[in-house]
Amino acid sequence: MFVCLSHPFGHLVCKLLSLELQEELSRTGRSREVLELGQVLDTGKRKRHVPYSVSETRLEEALENLCERILDYSVHAERKGSLRYAKGHSQTMATLKGLVQKGVKVDLGIPLELWDEPSVEVTFLKKQCETMLEEFEDVVGDWYFHHQEQPLQHFLCEGHVLPAAETACLQETWTGKEKITDGQEKTEEEEEQDEEEEQDQEEEEGMTNTPGHPKRDPEDL
Repeated sequence: MFVCLSHPFGHLVCKLLSLELQEELSRTGRSREVLELGQVLDTGKRKRHVPYSVSETRLEEALENLCERILDYSVHAERKGSLRYAKGHSQTMATLKGLVQKGVKVDLGIPLELWDEPSVEVTFLKKQCETMLEEFEDVVGDWYFHHQEQPLQHFLCEGHVLPAAETACLQETWTGKEKITDGQEKTEEEEEQDEEEEQDQEEEEGMTNTPGHPKRDPEDL
């Protein structure tokens, strides 16, 4: 079993792996293609016809480069728990890019073209995804062929990877309507006000930026 107590990202990696695999399988699940497997031998054995939707080929193709897709995630520092990792730009990064487009100088200590490169955290998650997938490949196969009536996240993460005490994050979902800061939920109006204030502050800091000004770490954005 994957020991999450010694690996703080175990629950997160399993959650992302499950989400990405089910999303890819959902994309190919309606295919009506039929595969011909096997060879016609001297004995007269015929080829088997297997629907692509239930074939091993479909699973193999879904697993190919699965963990590479983790690199599409970004760190959203304004969110808590497993919700910190999601696709798309974080709120802070979007604000900074908006300032750059307005001509404001923003110094993060790295070239602008590297702003969208995966952070160290996300690259680490990708490597852990590869490790977990290798370790639990048979479990994933068992789910695919025999247990698809259950969500993969439940079958894999709760049933085989995580101890019961570490499954809470699997239920976390981001609605897009609230931001949690210091344990408090903010309304949409408060969010909009905070975003305006943050943008004004970033603009002022950018305009007064000097060589001795502290640099922002893009991994925290």
